[in-house]
Amino acid sequence: MSFWRLYYHLVWGTKHRHPTLEGEMLETATRSIRDSCTEMGLVFHALGIMPEHVHLVVGIPPRMAIADVVKQIKGSSSHLLNRLSGDQPWYGWQGEYGVMSFGERSLDRIVWYVEHQPEHHRTGDLMPLFERLETERSDSPQVETCG
Repeated sequence: MSFWRLYYHLVWGTKHRHPTLEGEMLETATRSIRDSCTEMGLVFHALGIMPEHVHLVVGIPPRMAIADVVKQIKGSSSHLLNRLSGDQPWYGWQGEYGVMSFGERSLDRIVWYVEHQPEHHRTGDLMPLFERLETERSDSPQVETCG
């Protein structure tokens, strides 16, 4: 077994930023994302879900591509949310996501930030760097912030 410590803060939103992650949809998304992390052998650190976006802090083994990890997590959760939605609106996930790597010394601070998402959004005490999503554009990438 190889030794590794790779920390990532992932952020992605619901399609068109529809605030659909509440109640049973929130519970299903939470369970699905955690289960996907376990199934893929990721090191789960924190999950913060707002009605229109998700923050996830994980360790990803070096043999795995970040894009593949995000695709798997979003795909599995979307499948379950589609089955659950019935008469509730579920539009899916945005195609893009944001990712930031960081060192072990920052882990506690970032975990705390992610676990306290509702408070940060309620008070406006957001860390813009941790709320970033890259938005696909034909000319050049632009940054979209959550919130």
